[in-house]
Amino acid sequence: MRILSLRLIVALIVGVTLVSLASSWYEVQAEKDTLRRDLERKAETFGESLAGNAESFLQDGDLPGLQRMAQRFNNRDHVLGIGIYDLTLFPLVVSRDLSAVLPSMPAALSEAMARHQPRTSYARLHFKRLYIFAAPLHAANKSVAGGMVIVYDTGYIRTEIFRVWSRVFIHIAGLVLVIVASTLLIVRWSLAGPIARAAQWMNALRTARHSVQVPAKDLDFFQPLAREMAPLAESMRQARAAAEIEARLRNTNESLWTAQRLADHVRTKLDGSNLFVVSNREPYVHNRQGNTITVTVPASGLVTALEPILYACNGTWVAEGSGTADKQTVDEHDRLQVPPDDPRYTLRRVWLTAEEEEGYYYGFANEGLWPLCHMAHTRPTFRDSDWDYYNKVNAKFADALAEEMAGEAHPVLLIQDYHFALLPRMMKDRMPHARIAIFWHIPWPNPEAFSICPWQQELLDGLLGADLIGFHVQAHCNNFLSTIDRVLEARVDWEHFAVKRKDHWSSVLPFPISVEFLETAEPPAKGIVAEERSALFAELGIEASFLGVGVDRVDYTKGILERFQAVEAFLESHPRYQEKFTFIQIGAPSRSHIPRYADFQKEVEVEANRINERFQRGRWWPIVFLNRQHNRQEVLRYYRAAHLCMVTSLHDGMNLVAKEYVAARQDERGVLILSRFTGAARDLPDAIVVNPYDVRSTGDAIAQALEMEVGEIRDRMRRMRRSVRDHNIYWWAGMLIGELCELRLSR
Repeated sequence: MRILSLRLIVALIVGVTLVSLASSWYEVQAEKDTLRRDLERKAETFGESLAGNAESFLQDGDLPGLQRMAQRFNNRDHVLGIGIYDLTLFPLVVSRDLSAVLPSMPAALSEAMARHQPRTSYARLHFKRLYIFAAPLHAANKSVAGGMVIVYDTGYIRTEIFRVWSRVFIHIAGLVLVIVASTLLIVRWSLAGPIARAAQWMNALRTARHSVQVPAKDLDFFQPLAREMAPLAESMRQARAAAEIEARLRNTNESLWTAQRLADHVRTKLDGSNLFVVSNREPYVHNRQGNTITVTVPASGLVTALEPILYACNGTWVAEGSGTADKQTVDEHDRLQVPPDDPRYTLRRVWLTAEEEEGYYYGFANEGLWPLCHMAHTRPTFRDSDWDYYNKVNAKFADALAEEMAGEAHPVLLIQDYHFALLPRMMKDRMPHARIAIFWHIPWPNPEAFSICPWQQELLDGLLGADLIGFHVQAHCNNFLSTIDRVLEARVDWEHFAVKRKDHWSSVLPFPISVEFLETAEPPAKGIVAEERSALFAELGIEASFLGVGVDRVDYTKGILERFQAVEAFLESHPRYQEKFTFIQIGAPSRSHIPRYADFQKEVEVEANRINERFQRGRWWPIVFLNRQHNRQEVLRYYRAAHLCMVTSLHDGMNLVAKEYVAARQDERGVLILSRFTGAARDLPDAIVVNPYDVRSTGDAIAQALEMEVGEIRDRMRRMRRSVRDHNIYWWAGMLIGELCELRLSR
């Protein structure tokens, strides 16, 4: 038995060690290649930029300028030195560190000047591992006037490789200890037969093969071990899938923003400061159903983006308490810890009366500011009473924030959207040392349109209490600065996109918001999309071959009427698609007790019925209007099944439906038809961009989408998915908080 145990232990140790070393060698090589490619890419970008500046100084004969430039960039990441030479290879500027590590002229420089293009090489001098980037410098007549050398220290790559190997050996040592202990224990209390069969079973679990089954008598003997191995196998499967995604990202030299990366990034940026978030909607709502209290999480990209940040710093979210059981779930200070199943941060609720909510939210915010900022030809309504409530509610939130932030040395405050335009000034006056940002999620109109508002000066002054004002796109930043320039006594710095008022600077910058991007290791199985599309048609009781989808709140800014009319124009000009193409509009009811929204709801229903009465045949309907709330999983089914998605907003800050559709298409199919008047049109140029007011052209875009070649569909969707993946909701939050934390509060 001892000989058997020893042989089994040795065999297991040798096998695991060899496999681990082989897989680790591949990992180390991949890591090394990734680090080298990253260095080469950064060196090329930095070198080309620096060469352009050097050529300007060289053409002007500005030697001091060259020296200042070289000194300025000499301490860049991993740069050992910079050298600039004339046509005869006489050194004009050579940093001191470069002279020490590179006593002779590198051959790469001569070759670069001779071939009129940059050259690179790896070298080892004086026990240092170097990467050399050499580029020619040109005179005004494009002839070679000199050369430039940038030398990088690549020793950090070797250090990182040693670190990886250290982790590998520690991992192997741990595995060896586990194997020895487990084998001795099993062999001691069993016979050779059961051991062999149990080892076979564990091997099957480890390799995800479930066909091998241990006899019942052996299972009885190894029952505790059997119970532990199944969850371990599932954990290994999940870890394997995650490792495959990570390896794929590394091999393509990509770095995905995740919730964990965002949390780490923000924790570093905050440097011990606490974060406070303000929004109208709360991240968790408690409602009473009978004798029980239920908690729901509203569908919101904002919750997805900001929760990892609040987790990282144990922050505080301040919002209106809107649930029927919200007051029963808070303490005496109107606070509670959330999420309920794993408390990580504080939710502070603010209570509004029905009159306050009516005046501040439905009145001033949504009957005044919303149509004012959206160029959708709906007249904004401004009432003195609504303005009074807007001031009162902003002040009420300022009081709550002052209580939460009391005693904070360096608080960071992030305010969300047009409901709180006055809040930044209120908080800056109370707490000048606080870092304050506000993100305006809707468009900002031109100065002429904004001048309609009777309280434009007060709103602008309130916003300028923030240190950072964020919009989705640069055009909205420009409109805001133009409005400031026309309305207020303030200094507008167009070069740095900043405003100075009352001795306080506010930066105005774009931060295009996005969605969460979840990528699985494997795309959907072939044919699953067609099956899901058929299932949806069957559930709706219609017969069709092609599916289009739109997902919106029923809002007059979303271009729903124009979308229906485009479908009508498409069926008129392309009659072969009649009885084949069905467009499904998911329309969530919104603000329905505001008269304009109630009227618009009826207009949408009437227009859908008119078009259906004109074209409907048998069980085929051209338009299906689903006028109810849909959860995320329901919407995802339509995204995955649709041949095309239409986003035809008449004016929108961003419109996340476009990005949600792209993120959902893991099969790299589907075509996005996107309004040019959305912020998303700047981020997704591979969509078919349309003018929603031109219903005939939009109808032609539907035909273009349905008749597009599969290869073009794949290429367009692949590029759009890459854009959404690289600039997802976590990237947005990281950039916004990072920029705020890096601002100087006094200039």
